[in-house]
Formats: sequence, C-alpha cells, structure tokens
Amino acid sequence: MFYLSTRNEKIEKTPAEAILEGLAKDGGLYMPKSFEGLKFPMEKLEKMTSKQIAAKVLELFFGGDSMFTDDDDKLAEFDKLVMRAYGGKFANGGDDYAPIVPVADAYVMELYHGPTCAFKDVALQVLPHLIVEAKRATGAKDEIVILTATSGDTGGAALAGFSDIEGIKIIVFYPKNGTSTVQERQMVSCEGKNTCVCAVVGNFDDAQSGVKNIFSNLSLPKGVSLSSANSINIGRLAPQVAYYFKSYNNLLREGKIKMGDKVNYIVPTGNFGDILAGLFAKKMGLPVGKLVCASNENKVLTEFFETGTYNKNRAFHVTKSPSMDILISSNLERLIYLVCGAEKCASYMKELKEKGEYTITKEELDEIRELIDAGYADDKASYETIKAVYEKNGYLMDTHTAVAWNVYEKWAKESGNKDTCVVLSTASAYKFASSVMTALDKEFDGEFDAVSKLNSYTGVEVPYGLDDIENRKVIHTTVLEKDDMMDFVSKKITSWNKN
Repeated sequence: MFYLSTRNEKIEKTPAEAILEGLAKDGGLYMPKSFEGLKFPMEKLEKMTSKQIAAKVLELFFGGDSMFTDDDDKLAEFDKLVMRAYGGKFANGGDDYAPIVPVADAYVMELYHGPTCAFKDVALQVLPHLIVEAKRATGAKDEIVILTATSGDTGGAALAGFSDIEGIKIIVFYPKNGTSTVQERQMVSCEGKNTCVCAVVGNFDDAQSGVKNIFSNLSLPKGVSLSSANSINIGRLAPQVAYYFKSYNNLLREGKIKMGDKVNYIVPTGNFGDILAGLFAKKMGLPVGKLVCASNENKVLTEFFETGTYNKNRAFHVTKSPSMDILISSNLERLIYLVCGAEKCASYMKELKEKGEYTITKEELDEIRELIDAGYADDKASYETIKAVYEKNGYLMDTHTAVAWNVYEKWAKESGNKDTCVVLSTASAYKFASSVMTALDKEFDGEFDAVSKLNSYTGVEVPYGLDDIENRKVIHTTVLEKDDMMDFVSKKITSWNKN
C-alpha cells in the first residue's frame, strides 16, 4: 500500500513515510492509493476480539511495506502494538475501548474511557507506537517534533500518548479561552520532559493555520523532522476506523443486527476526522448506511452538505461544545479528493486559502450526499437534550454528544430511516461539567465544583483521569500571539537541541 497527497498524486509515500511526515510537502493530506487492498474480512468479524479488530485494521493500512521487518507475521506484530497501546489504559484490559450502550431507540458508542476521557485517546495511544515503528522501518535517526493544534481534546490525549517517548518531542497549541477549564488543566499540567504547551490568542483555526504554516515554511536544523498528532496524520486517523468495525461486532454479538444489516452513524464533528473514519470503514466493507455529520452553531459543514459551498468567511461562535468550534475542517479535504480527484481538490483548497470559500459542482455534491447527511444544534438545543435524555433515560452525556443526539432525533424523524443508529459520544460529561450542570438546572461554584456536584447529583462515577484534576499543578504558562508561533517553535527546537 502506498499513500498519495490529496493535491498531487505524484507525491507517493510508503505507510511509514506518510506517518512520519504527517502532512505532505505540498500541504495535502495522505490518502491510500486504493481501497481495494484494504478490504476487511467481514466473515471473521463476529468472532474477533476488540483488540484483534484494531490490529487487523492497522495491519491493512500499514502492514504492506517495511514496517515490522523482523517478523513475517505482521498481524502478530500489530497485535503486540495494540496490546501496548490499550492494555491497562482502557476498561477490561483494553478490550472495551469503545463500549456500546443502548439509549432509547438507539445506541451510544462511548469513546471516552481512555486516560484523558475523550475519543482522541483511542487513536493517540496507538500513534506514538506507530511513529516509533515507522522510524525503525525507515532507518530515520532524526528527532521527531510533533506539532499539534487542538480545540481541546487532541492536546490532552496527544500529551498523554507521547509524554516521555524517547526520540520524540511534542508541542501543543490551543486557543486561549477556547477550551473548557478541565481540558486546559489537563494540558497545562502535563509533566513529560519532552512536552510543551502554549495558548494562542485567537481561535482554533488560528492555531491550526499557524501549525500548517510552520510545516510548510519552518527551516529545521539538521537531525530534526516535524510530524503531527492531528487527524491530518494518517497514523492518527486509521485507529479511529477500528471502532466502527468494533461497534458492528458488538451489535452482532448481542443479536441486535444480522451480518449485512446497515447501521447509521451520527457523529459530532469539527475537524471531520471522526466521521471520515466511518467513511473509510464503509469503503473497507462495513455495511454503513448513512453517516450523519452533526455540527454546532459553527455550522460550516452543515451548510456545505446542503449547498455545495464551503465558506469560512463568517462569524466564529464560541460555544459550549468547544471541540467543534472550527471553521476550517481539515479532513474534509480527503472527502473532496475521493469525489473530485487530486487536481480539482488542489484547486478547491487554493480557492479556500485565497478567497475563504469554494463551491463544488452539483454532480459532486450529489455523490457526497449519497454518503453523508448533516444537521446542527445550537447550545440551547444541546442543553435541552442533555436534560431530556437524563430525565427520560437516566443517561448522562456531554455537550458534544448532545449535539449529535439532537441531530439524530431530528434526522431519524425527517428521514424515516429505520436502520439501527449509533451515536458517537466523544467525551465524558465531566470534561464539561459546568455546562452539563447548567443544562440540568443545578447550582455550582466554578468548573471544579461542578465536577463534584455533578457526581453528587447523578451518582455517575468521576473517571479516573479526572478525579484529581483540580489539584494538578500548572506547569505550562506560555501565551502567544498567532503570528509568533513559528518563531517560538524555532527557538524551542534550538533549546531542546542544546540540552
């Protein structure tokens, strides 16, 4: 399997090279050359364990080149990698990294049972091991510096995954006042000696654009290479594909569906990576019905799927679902490439950069809408959903999951679709405790008090990763203007090299 840039198919890399680079030199994202060699053995799915499913997905994506050259049984090596990534860090020894829970007439896939209580853990416990193996496979000796922009959850999960990994440094940028207090404390209290966390004055798009600019333009000293932990890195995206197959496995085992039955997935979406993983699973043979893209008030994706025009020239809304406060959804580029090809994708991305918008053709939009539906919910609807679902079903959800559930209810009613529906839950309610308490009409005094009071009111256990969050020492205090990011990274790399 080789990987091509979404903007130029002449840029071709092995899996190991694509993982190490993260972002192609032309600014494009790496995509599999073909999905024909990525077909999942569906006939074996029902009898596979969760970790076996994850290992098989990774082997399909990355087992075709020189990775794991010491052993001919590549699948066995990926089994070991998954055990290292998930063992002891998720429920049931890692087998329950994405449990399915019935709620009302649908199912919720809980993706927040990892170290930082967000769905990013599922991939970011795997990615460091993939990078280490990719370095070994390519013979790369460079120090890898991971650059990541986060709207909240990626940062904490990346820091947890990469902390104190030999040969790797990590710098995380997040929007100042653009994350929850709990998300920020998780990041700024990270103790890893190879970690650096910086707040950026602005929003997530400012931080993400700054990181992309650094990738394209920073002059690096000899012996240093850049890579990414965002879902722009194919090594970050592939592990997310596995939990779609795992959810189908769970439903089969519980007798809720039969092999071949279609399942719809409703996904709270900001940067478009999580839902794109579902599309990858569909192309690999999973019987996915509709993928439903759920956005918050920053509904740039909803409008794109309705009109075919992607327009980031709009007001930016700071919402109570901050991980979705994004106007430039990077992974949408991969969908555009799949439908339009590299030449048109490059043209559309050029228009987006220069004009802030682009419009695809009616034929292209029709093809996309065969795959994906879309909807949105604002903060008011999200709060109402949290309260209603808790009172009717006894199920507690965070603001992002509430956006998805609200969109699911409207979509199911309007579409009349009767296939089984799975709503992806991307974070623990305790990461956004003040918002959840407000939705439940309960009083509290600050974010950390909200965590305690939410536990007292609902009896839902505070996750291990958050039970002492208030007492964690703040270590990282740097705040930057967005125009200073490149200079900061250059000086930080120089400082690390001296030490």
